[in-house]
Amino acid sequence: MSTPATTRPLRLGTRASALATTQSAMVADLVRERLGREVELVEVSTEGDRSAAPLAQLGGTGVFVSALRDALLDGTVDFAVHSLKDLPTTPADGIALAAIPPREDPRDVVVARDGLTLGELPVGSRLGTGSPRRVSQLAALGLGLELHGIRGNVDTRIRKVRSGEVDAVVLARAGLARLGRLDEVTEVLDPLQMLPAPGQGALAVECRSGDTELVAALARLDDPATRAAVTAERAVLSTLEAGCSAPLGALADVVEGEDGEELWLRAVALSEDGGLSVRMSTTGPVAEAAQIGTRLASDMLAEGAADLMEAPPVRNQHA
Repeated sequence: MSTPATTRPLRLGTRASALATTQSAMVADLVRERLGREVELVEVSTEGDRSAAPLAQLGGTGVFVSALRDALLDGTVDFAVHSLKDLPTTPADGIALAAIPPREDPRDVVVARDGLTLGELPVGSRLGTGSPRRVSQLAALGLGLELHGIRGNVDTRIRKVRSGEVDAVVLARAGLARLGRLDEVTEVLDPLQMLPAPGQGALAVECRSGDTELVAALARLDDPATRAAVTAERAVLSTLEAGCSAPLGALADVVEGEDGEELWLRAVALSEDGGLSVRMSTTGPVAEAAQIGTRLASDMLAEGAADLMEAPPVRNQHA
């Protein structure tokens, strides 16, 4: 006799990395606590996990997502958890973004040898990052660092510092927080120095759009302030992708204004070498998050963001 759909464990699709399974386990706990449903994790191998090539060569956005979405659509799993910054901005047929839980701190951090900060690293120090966004913003700081393109999970990247292969790496604080490794951070970067990727620090919970009961149930995990912030950031990304593929960062916050809550959004688009940039900010009603992001990005395009050079794969260079 088959188990009723309402009582059998929900199958949660996840990448197999330590960070992905940790993030998925956090969402599973929320589902158990708020929905009263048992959850089992189902590991799914993605193209981004199988290849050592730079993400830009693999096609960038989506390489960690498509296999999980395929598993959703073929019924292998009931819902999936992604790092939101990995999600393409274009909606996928048959897939609903059912929930965006409360966001972790979105800032970038430095893990460096000898407890050093960026400013304390000697000129010529080797800094590892696989992100064109980070490369450009680091170059703009003019610290004389030698930038090396690297890939790998959190442990792999930090191990390169411990082994002396590089002097420092830049990572997302959220991942280290979720893995319980914040004690290894030597500096938290102010967004004035390094704006994070759109959606960084947030998680995306997806399921089949036709599974209306599950869509409605998972919506109880949603955090409205986080959804508004990342909606604005992703609107910047979506609009700028239509005009340029330059490295970009964006960060939105819901803050208390004179007439209640309002959304504050800032964004930057840069050339690869950090020598050119278009940086803007704006505010507006939280309910208009998408429009705020689109409008800011349109203003950036009008100020020359479309003329910034397309970001090639990260290579070793000086900054």
